[in-house]
Amino acid sequence: MTASALALAFVVYSCKSNLSEAEKLDLDKIPIQTVEDMFFVNSENGILKNRVEAPRMEVFEHDTVKYDLFPKGIRVFGYAEDGRLETTIVSQKARHDKAQGKELWSVFGNVVVKNHFKQETMETDTLYWDGKAKEIWTDCYVKMYSPSGLLQGYGMRSDEMARNAILLHPFDNEFLVENDSTRVVVDSVNFIGPPLKK
Repeated sequence: MTASALALAFVVYSCKSNLSEAEKLDLDKIPIQTVEDMFFVNSENGILKNRVEAPRMEVFEHDTVKYDLFPKGIRVFGYAEDGRLETTIVSQKARHDKAQGKELWSVFGNVVVKNHFKQETMETDTLYWDGKAKEIWTDCYVKMYSPSGLLQGYGMRSDEMARNAILLHPFDNEFLVENDSTRVVVDSVNFIGPPLKK
């Protein structure tokens, strides 16, 4: 009988100490799901729209908050209507907020956006993408490289494929004006063979 009482006292004591450890946890800071080497593809009517890759995704869902974190970076590949790779976005971290019908992506840390068709590259620290409005923007410092030169300034707005990026507050820019109508531009990302001669 004494042994039973001691065993019961030990169980109650050990559960009590575990409960106090559990009470110390902040559940708002713990993901409900973690995915390693995440990869997903988004298509519409059988046509590939975009592809996303990340070394780690953490899913957070609490009372009023619902978001995914990508603490080790993210790579987004956007495809044109004809299936060719048009735009890539790479960053060191990302967050996808999806609460109450909204879809807002935030990417930050050495963000690089490339439009392969126009041979343009943008570099910034933070970039936002609104899935419903289908646009990207930032209010941070931006460098834009293109075949005609370098643009830099603060703030940028564009469609989601970076086809028509506009700097809001440009400064100290360098342009190279080149009007060569015989110049052939090769899309090195989607290149299949030599250019056809006329």
